Amino acid sequence: PGADDVSEDEEINRVVPVIRELAAKGHVVSIDTRHATVMEAAIEAGAAIINDVTGLEGDERSMEVAAASGKPVMLMHMQGEPGTMQADPQYDCAPLDIYDYLLDRIESCERAGISRDRICIDPGIGFGKTLSHNLELLSRLAIFHGLGCPILLGTSRKSFIGKIDPKADPKQRLGGSIASAVNGWRHGVQMIRVHDVPETVQAISVASSTAVV
Repeated sequence: PGADDVSEDEEINRVVPVIRELAAKGHVVSIDTRHATVMEAAIEAGAAIINDVTGLEGDERSMEVAAASGKPVMLMHMQGEPGTMQADPQYDCAPLDIYDYLLDRIESCERAGISRDRICIDPGIGFGKTLSHNLELLSRLAIFHGLGCPILLGTSRKSFIGKIDPKADPKQRLGGSIASAVNGWRHGVQMIRVHDVPETVQAISVASSTAVV
């Protein structure tokens, strides 16, 4: 929230050397960008997944590039632009409004030649949403299984945790991050994006072990 735009050339200069090195070592790399030119450069460097916070709407060529690449795509929901998205986000019903948006984006992808089995969706926690909207989404994540795509959840260290616990700066949000990750797992989310990998894996391992006892 509040971030300034970064030029496409600057994005390419930042990410391509990193992608190239990681891909050469056998790692699966996802490129997070709103720009088709960056997608192309990242894929050429070895990126295996396209992740777009605008749901492939941010650039008129993005859909075409993603379709031609044959790569899996992650479609996220964001209301507004990063610089202003937290100014006054409004929804009639956040989970249903976002469900409808993502369904429209999935169908647009399918028309462009991107099959549903190549698509993952992300409700976009913290992207154009108030604390109330985020909590509504986290309590109703299971609704998104109706879209027929894997769900990606990204809550790690986000500001909604700090709004619940105002004393917690981003480095002090491990507890809230793990709680929201376990909540996502209980709702059947297939992918969880985190900063604190071992701690989150341990938490979900314990949660899944106790669930079958």
